[in-house]
Amino acid sequence: MPQEVQVGTILMSEWPQLLELESEPYSGRWSMIKTPGALALDRKIRAAGWNFFFIASEVKVVFFGALGAKKIQHALHRILGRVGPEHFNGLEVTGIVAKRFLGLPYAVVSAHSRHLQQDCYLDGAETRRSSQRDAGRAKA
Repeated sequence: MPQEVQVGTILMSEWPQLLELESEPYSGRWSMIKTPGALALDRKIRAAGWNFFFIASEVKVVFFGALGAKKIQHALHRILGRVGPEHFNGLEVTGIVAKRFLGLPYAVVSAHSRHLQQDCYLDGAETRRSSQRDAGRAKA
């Protein structure tokens, strides 16, 4: 069973083996990185000569009911579905907030896309798509 998702959790769909990142499967092609926090991961990536981009646009999903691991996982599936067409290879959970409206509990889960690549300039969508296709073929 995957560890519980919390603020700061990073999910990656692909990364070079030279980074030797500890991870565990999360969902489909996505794995949860076990490195404690984005800052430590960013340092490790930069030390290996790679770049870890933070994409400014935030994606939020709202669900009704109390916070729970299954509901957060479902919210992340919805977020991954929304950011999938952009072909970024990472996602950082930046917020999990429980709220109430007229006594009804609900929660907001927010995340930002991340992208790991060697070049210091962010690749375009077509390049990212072909990179993911090539990585998928290499694993098959």
